[in-house]
Amino acid sequence: MLIGIDLGSRTIKLAAVSGGVLVGQQLAESGFDPYGQSQAMLNGYQPQRIVATGYGRHLAQQHFAHEAITEIKAHAIGARHFFPDCRTVVDIGGQDSKVISLDASGRIAGFQMNDKCAAGTGRFLEIMAATLGYRLADFGPAALSSEAEVGISSMCTVFAESEVISLKNRGVPPADIARAVHLSVVGRLMAMLNRVGFGDTVVFSGGVAKNPCIVRLLQERLDGVRLVSPPMPDLVGAVGAALHAGR
Repeated sequence: MLIGIDLGSRTIKLAAVSGGVLVGQQLAESGFDPYGQSQAMLNGYQPQRIVATGYGRHLAQQHFAHEAITEIKAHAIGARHFFPDCRTVVDIGGQDSKVISLDASGRIAGFQMNDKCAAGTGRFLEIMAATLGYRLADFGPAALSSEAEVGISSMCTVFAESEVISLKNRGVPPADIARAVHLSVVGRLMAMLNRVGFGDTVVFSGGVAKNPCIVRLLQERLDGVRLVSPPMPDLVGAVGAALHAGR
């Protein structure tokens, strides 16, 4: 058995692979002690090899992982496992977003990464949802209920939050503002995709791939391109790390 563990900024994901098949999976909040949380998740497994990825990969390598690989590499391997012909991966995590271009053999051909601020990430959506009084799980569906074209000009989290509060105080319905927030995230993603280039199939990984409004708006803008996600998009990096462990 091989273990891949993705120590993200918000959650820790574990994937157990045997014979190229996913045989176990776990997801937990990172909390204040990601090392302790990781150790608890590994209890009960007897892996031949552990490979770590994500923000906490170096911490994991210091203590229990045999190797650490970048999130770019982990998501590329994981995406090709689920969708062997894909040439583009979009990953939105808690604190960063990435667009990865792959060549025909699955090797990384190029990438764009937003890791300097929370704009366009899961954390950005969390903050905007809380500002508008939504639970995160309800934020996407609320945005889908609107067809308004309200604009948010700033992608800086602090300034965007000020714009959201201003719109709210002007009486703009929360669902309309929610849609504006989602449009701003998708606009940023499309700019990254256009810089990197994309193929006929784009794999959407990371927790934000569960947001139905982001998925719909992104699919609309990727006209003629197939946008796909595995059943648990947050596990793509962990699965990629586990598969790398067997190489």
